[in-house]
Amino acid sequence: MIETPQIAESAEQLMAFIPLIVPRAEIQNAMGPSIREVFATIAAQGIAPAGPWFTHHTRRPTDTFDFQVCVPLAMPIAAAGRVRPGILPAAKVVRTVYRGPYEGLAAVWGEFHAWIVTNRYSPAQNLWERYVVGPESSNDPADWRTELNQPLAG
Repeated sequence: MIETPQIAESAEQLMAFIPLIVPRAEIQNAMGPSIREVFATIAAQGIAPAGPWFTHHTRRPTDTFDFQVCVPLAMPIAAAGRVRPGILPAAKVVRTVYRGPYEGLAAVWGEFHAWIVTNRYSPAQNLWERYVVGPESSNDPADWRTELNQPLAG
């Protein structure tokens, strides 16, 4: 279900984001309006995205998600409403790509995490998903691609 994981160096990335803490059951209801708000805020400041949007989780999700809905940028924005400027720090990560519907992400994160542990890597607490191809590009969930990034500790 996932491509063979690879070790990669992730560069520092400017971003605009909204921080959220929501129960697992509310995630789909929170993400859509939040990402639209980030896109509208950067557009109002005359700034274009510098790549696909992503979610940055401060910890592995449990019964709640503590995360940021983010858009990468080439230049900083001014804070406006709930939208804040930020930086996704550079990191050494284990990276893979999942192809399929978003409903399958929890299972593939489990598969990915098992690969990381089996291969004796030490995951950091945070992680992020980059939505490379999604419903805005194709109506067929089989075409969707989500890049999974797990920073390594130490």
